[in-house]
Amino acid sequence: MYTIVSKRSLAPHINLFDFSAREVAAKTKPGQFVIVRIDEDGERIPLTIANVDTEIGTVAVACHEVGKTTTQLGRLKEGDSILDLLGPLGKPARIEKFGTVICVGGGVMTAPLHFQAKAFRDAGNNVIGIVGATTKDHLIFLDEMGKTCNELYVATDDGTEGYKGIDFLKDLLRERKIDRVVAEGPILMMKAVSDLTRQDGIPTVVDLIPIMVDGMGMCGACRVTVGGKMLFACVDGLEFDGHQVDFDELLARLKMYTPQEKLAYVFWEEGEKLR
Repeated sequence: MYTIVSKRSLAPHINLFDFSAREVAAKTKPGQFVIVRIDEDGERIPLTIANVDTEIGTVAVACHEVGKTTTQLGRLKEGDSILDLLGPLGKPARIEKFGTVICVGGGVMTAPLHFQAKAFRDAGNNVIGIVGATTKDHLIFLDEMGKTCNELYVATDDGTEGYKGIDFLKDLLRERKIDRVVAEGPILMMKAVSDLTRQDGIPTVVDLIPIMVDGMGMCGACRVTVGGKMLFACVDGLEFDGHQVDFDELLARLKMYTPQEKLAYVFWEEGEKLR
């Protein structure tokens, strides 16, 4: 069992959990993820690691309540436990001194992006952070990114805070010498960022978390097409060349089980009401 040491609300329906998992914390590097299962009847879901504390042995993950399992996790409290926390999984992010690195985070994925941004800064890079969300109410980790990055920009889809959309990134890319761009967030956001950087030939990596089951390359559920080749996100990623990812295929695969996911949530919610 893995105990929730602390829980912090970051935005509506977005929480940051610190789980007691000493062995996982000791081996984790930025860019890796864990597979969690709440109980014997629960599904396995991947969550990108947002931070670790090796001294007290905790692993931090951020979770956005969008379905049955994520909502169930969101209703747990400090002191509660989950059955499984498997990891660290996936390849660590490539962290080295590139020069100037732009880190673009969207929504809940800004939390694990911050883990990478710290590593880039520690490696001697000039780090430019961009934090985005649908509205200002869903912006997270602004303080953390502000302290870590040399510069920080904010963007929202509706323009309620900072820039409206990411079109401003086009000017930033052309006004400055940018050596690398890292993006974590919604698929459409990562695709838009990759499309912009492709125009200027700026190396861009995106972190992909498609549908997963085992997280160790055996089930094949997380396959993605990158550069015309089929790869498995869990063992070949999570980091991929954004200019080579088939985002259209990825979006289609993510929608495959939407009806089943909605039905599972309804049945679970009705069951909770009867308790």
